Amino acid sequence: MPDLTTEITACRICEDRFAATHTAHEPRPVAWFQPSARLLVAGQAPGMRVHKSGKPFDDPSGDRLRDWLGLSPEEFYDTSRVAVVPMAFCFPGYDAKGSDLPPPKICGQTWHTRVMQTLSQVRTTVLVGGYAHKYHLGTKTGVTETVKAWRDHAPDVFTLPHPSWRNTGWLKKNPWFEAELLPVLRARVKDALNA
Repeated sequence: MPDLTTEITACRICEDRFAATHTAHEPRPVAWFQPSARLLVAGQAPGMRVHKSGKPFDDPSGDRLRDWLGLSPEEFYDTSRVAVVPMAFCFPGYDAKGSDLPPPKICGQTWHTRVMQTLSQVRTTVLVGGYAHKYHLGTKTGVTETVKAWRDHAPDVFTLPHPSWRNTGWLKKNPWFEAELLPVLRARVKDALNA
């Protein structure tokens, strides 16, 4: 296992791609998983703050996500119990308008099969955002439709929107998310981690 995380953190496959972005940054893969993990959080890609800290969801989005999951920071960052595997392990950068670039597909193509093979103890998977929905479920619907259909995949898989502040309006328009989905998710996360 240390060999795989070491390989990922040493990856420079997107070096030229990142150098050509508006941020012109170096790769910094954030590999955060161990084979013993019972909960898998499959996200999109690290943001700039995570790129700097080297810690996944180390930002206000992470605060919201941990609240959704019913986990303290100590519980969430226990890699023996929680794995965080994004669609891309590195921050993809910003475009000239300051918008996040999509996760490069080559990252998932290079690493995800091997990573998922190591995570045989996972009891519950949480898919955060449209990129994760499409990759793990093959969905062709938008985020709202996919999250509305959460019961189709529960209790083993839960589909969530991205916890970004940009989705605060979405949460207000979809009160069923907090009223119906989150209590079931929190109970399932607790069961998965305590199994």
